[in-house]
Amino acid sequence: MKINKFVMPELIFGNGSINLVGESCARLGARKVFITTDSGVLSSDWFEQVTESCHNAKLSYVIYSDITTNPKDYEVDKGVQKYLQEECDAIVGVGGGSAIDVAKAIAVLATNGGTIQEYEGVDKINLPLPPQVMVATTAGSGSEVSQFSIITDSEKKKKLTIISKSLVPDIAIVDPQTLMTKSPHLTATTGLDVLTHAIESFVSIAATPLTDVQAKSAISLVAKYLRPSVASRMNKEAKEKMAMASVQAGLAFSNAILGAVHAMSHAIGGRFLLPHGDVNAILLPHVMEFNYLACPEKFLQIAELFGEEVSSRSTIDSGQRAIEYVRKLSVDIGAPQRLSEMGLSESDAAIIGQVAIEDACMITNPRDITAADVERLFKLGL
Repeated sequence: MKINKFVMPELIFGNGSINLVGESCARLGARKVFITTDSGVLSSDWFEQVTESCHNAKLSYVIYSDITTNPKDYEVDKGVQKYLQEECDAIVGVGGGSAIDVAKAIAVLATNGGTIQEYEGVDKINLPLPPQVMVATTAGSGSEVSQFSIITDSEKKKKLTIISKSLVPDIAIVDPQTLMTKSPHLTATTGLDVLTHAIESFVSIAATPLTDVQAKSAISLVAKYLRPSVASRMNKEAKEKMAMASVQAGLAFSNAILGAVHAMSHAIGGRFLLPHGDVNAILLPHVMEFNYLACPEKFLQIAELFGEEVSSRSTIDSGQRAIEYVRKLSVDIGAPQRLSEMGLSESDAAIIGQVAIEDACMITNPRDITAADVERLFKLGL
């Protein structure tokens, strides 16, 4: 029997769970907490619940919010300097993937030193990290439960994919109520990021029965609840289900890794600083069509999870139904459809092919892929 490994943090899920940040840090032995977030989250009404919970737990705290979309290496460096100057002993990331990935990167450099570039790849972290509590405020990145951190190398204009069990937070807090402040566009693109995580981890060559359970549930939840979540900020059931889908997809990809969509998205996002979810939304159906040849039975299962009728259809036809479902879902929720609309052109294909093929996520793509294949997929997305 094959040995399977599955890593995850302690998970606190539910409405109002954001009020447990301080208590969670205290349980980990924290005295002075370093809170990373972004300006949007910082200005939200519910961010005060984070700081109030720290106050109630008798914890001091420092807030660092100089973080942008596609977070940069110099933002990490600035955060590390502040963390050390303030003599903090625990890290809380509050936000989407950007804030949480920066929090993890700061934790790495605070105890291991050096530059974040030194930790690109798999299992490059040697020393223990400070206690980490991550609070997800989007149904998208899954970073709050994963062993990933993605940071942009500002000089090379590429994203660094850092993978290590050390990056799995001690505690992940997911409060679906925070999703009710998100715009329809952000809800749509982060939701398609969830779907991309689930599908890529499900067809990954590193998938296991443990990851398949999480990925399949996430696919089903997205199929049923993403449209109503985009349609109404106040749909509590849809927000709760999409938050759960994000967690499950995050657990799946953290353990099964990802594939060509994310490898390409990292290359595009690092060079052009475009929103990660927007790029994934455009690339997903094209990469699904490319990967179908490698695992048609899994694509049939994806079609079933979408609620498609497959009993009277061939495996090939069923797989195509899954791809067409993703295309229609993307249109229905108003997600971007073309990379050219975001300023990209055929002249960018070669560099994207060169960078993406070296991304760690490409290792687990189910179908062998070359830089020329990446260029062709990129052009299909224009």
